[in-house]
Amino acid sequence: MGFLASLWLPIVLSAVIIFIASSIMHTVLTYHRSDYHQLPDEDRLLATLRSANLKRGTYVLPYCLPKDMKTPAAQEKYKQGPVGFLTVMPSGLPAMPKFLAKWFIYCLVVGFFTAYVAAHTVAPGAHYLAVFRVVGTVAFMAYGLGEPINAIWRGQTCSATIKAVVDGLIYGLLTAGTFGWLWPR
Repeated sequence: MGFLASLWLPIVLSAVIIFIASSIMHTVLTYHRSDYHQLPDEDRLLATLRSANLKRGTYVLPYCLPKDMKTPAAQEKYKQGPVGFLTVMPSGLPAMPKFLAKWFIYCLVVGFFTAYVAAHTVAPGAHYLAVFRVVGTVAFMAYGLGEPINAIWRGQTCSATIKAVVDGLIYGLLTAGTFGWLWPR
């Protein structure tokens, strides 16, 4: 535990670096803008959804239980479409400070578990590249490899998935560089 405690600086600093990098990537760079689209006739669709009084959560459309998938009615609904998932959040402006705080906490958690793995696999005083390799792999797994699940199960486009995985790779490399630089000698 003592060696892990000595890694608090790279844990916190990598979280700060990732937070800043992701802010730049999502606000200054424009490559993620094509990941989201406006619904056609948005006002009418929003009014219809509003009248349904949806609660927070994820909705499947069309909805049916697995046992009903083979019924002609369910198959027709799927043929007619649309098919997808709808995530409903609480009404009101997005709570960006809350989202950003949660993102920073997530970065700290990734940093902590990355440090935990590195502390148990890389010796104190190890060469920069030995630290970089382990930390970069673990951080990339945390930041980037969860994203393909959305392409597999939720219909996310390949381009959005690839961009998110590349973001995860960048975050992993930044984390690896931070830990390699600040690794206890």
